[in-house]
Amino acid sequence: MRATPRGRGTPSGRGHPPPFSAPGPAPAPPRAYARHGIRLTRSVMCIPTAMADHPTSSSPSGDGATAATPPVQHRGLEGVVALDSELSFIDGQAGVLIYRGYRIEDLAEHASFEEVAHLLWHGRLPTQAELDALNRQLRAERPLPQVIVELLYRIPRDANPMAVLRTAVSALALVDPEADDMSREANVRKAIRLTARIPTIIAAYDRIRRGEEPVAPLQSGSTAYDFLYMLTAEKPGQAAERTFDTCLVLHADHGLNASTFTARVIGSTLSDIYSAVTGAIGALKGPLHGGANIEVMKMLRQIDESGADPAAFVREKLARKERIMGFGHRVYKTMDPRAAILREMVEDLSEERNARRWYDYSTAIMEVMIREKGIYPNVDFFSAPVYHMLGIAADLFTPIFAMSRITGWTAHLLEQWQDNRLIRPRAAYVGPRDLTATPLAER
Repeated sequence: MRATPRGRGTPSGRGHPPPFSAPGPAPAPPRAYARHGIRLTRSVMCIPTAMADHPTSSSPSGDGATAATPPVQHRGLEGVVALDSELSFIDGQAGVLIYRGYRIEDLAEHASFEEVAHLLWHGRLPTQAELDALNRQLRAERPLPQVIVELLYRIPRDANPMAVLRTAVSALALVDPEADDMSREANVRKAIRLTARIPTIIAAYDRIRRGEEPVAPLQSGSTAYDFLYMLTAEKPGQAAERTFDTCLVLHADHGLNASTFTARVIGSTLSDIYSAVTGAIGALKGPLHGGANIEVMKMLRQIDESGADPAAFVREKLARKERIMGFGHRVYKTMDPRAAILREMVEDLSEERNARRWYDYSTAIMEVMIREKGIYPNVDFFSAPVYHMLGIAADLFTPIFAMSRITGWTAHLLEQWQDNRLIRPRAAYVGPRDLTATPLAER
């Protein structure tokens, strides 16, 4: 792994902190999903012709189907294509992830987080001039409004950092004069504002809860560099910056996952960007979406502190029918390509920091899970030891996920509003019918 910054525009770590407050594109993926018998397109549910021929008024289910043609149901919407998107493509069988035509391996090696943000928002990698302009905008927006700083001080110090982030992002709308401006230009500016301020919120609250003063953001350097600096009050080395920047690239977008879908559903009502992102953060807070890497780190630390053999430890958990977090994925049926990149980073960091055990533990667990369960690691499994070796507290892992995914969420919102249609699926009613209300005294 190279340890030099890429596409930064200006060197990291220069400048003084202001007052704290205020190769080429891959081929396009195929679009054939007819085998599922159901497709959601342009954000509205479409059902097979035989089902669509029956009017809702004659439908016993109340959902546009008759007893002879029951609606097709997909639990958790698994396998259902909800809309068309140009943002990312996933081939779960082959282990492929593409952002706007570029494979994730290519972007992780050759593009910075800021370049990927520009790619997602504007559909192309930036020129040097465009990257410089974006970096200037991001740096200018890093300081928090004073009212947000005061809010962070008033929040209990034992609060869940994701709940803090959700609350602070919602509050940002109150001090943004463009909050309800739905023009694309204003929404791009708000996307930049959110991308710049979420790292400041996370770092500031972490220091406040530890009884330390927040560190003002720099007016120079990358997002990765500035965040690590604000978190520790120490300027990170090139290897740490490069590693963390790559993590941000890997988490920037991932199709229509739960939080992104939440954002698009809210956005489809023409609510504002802050409302949609607040909802997305709420979805990401759930342990089945964004919190798995916290549980992975708990498991690794338990192995380390007890001196247990990692393979035996995992086999015992499997024998008790316990879930091993960080394995399996709704889409990937092979190795998550992001996990493969992170695995190399874990090995490099382990060697660099004389902490080989974290790589050994992770590899032993992975081998047991693949050999005995046929389940592969996902991005959460290897991101946990990476963040741990960077000195980041475990309960900040999910907020850092949001710090990266804000670029994908806002890109999806921009795409949604470009050709908006209210997202309104339907449910098959399975409750009782023809009940009559008895008087209250007789119930």
